Amino acid sequence: MVDSADAVRLLGILPAEPTQARRFGKARTAQSSALLEDYVELISDLLSSGGEARPTDIARRLGVSHATAIKTIGRLKREGLASAKPYRGVFLTDDGERLAERVRARHRTVVELLLAVGVPRETAEQDAEGIEHHVSDATFSAFERFLRRG
Repeated sequence: MVDSADAVRLLGILPAEPTQARRFGKARTAQSSALLEDYVELISDLLSSGGEARPTDIARRLGVSHATAIKTIGRLKREGLASAKPYRGVFLTDDGERLAERVRARHRTVVELLLAVGVPRETAEQDAEGIEHHVSDATFSAFERFLRRG
């Protein structure tokens, strides 16, 4: 028996407008959050490894311009995830550090899942950078259950 979601895929019928809008809205929200998540994870890593997270280092490691890094750091500050001190770089708030830990844990789980299904390590690391931000909590929980069964 074919349900309506399968029929949409099989027949190429568009989903109802509210359904499609919800799906695209979720993707846009995830993209916006992914940017902040990448920044807090990197800042946390830089602070842990070298004690300092300078905007110049952040920009270079993320492959963005210095101006883009400064703009996003400003957003992190407005969202209460980071603080910056003149001539001392960027620091995470407690909320920022908690977010970095959450993202790091999600990344590790996604990499483990991809490795478990036969994806080469470097590809798994690259793909996890997108997947970790975009999967729902329900999907992520399914990943964790799958890995526990292994």
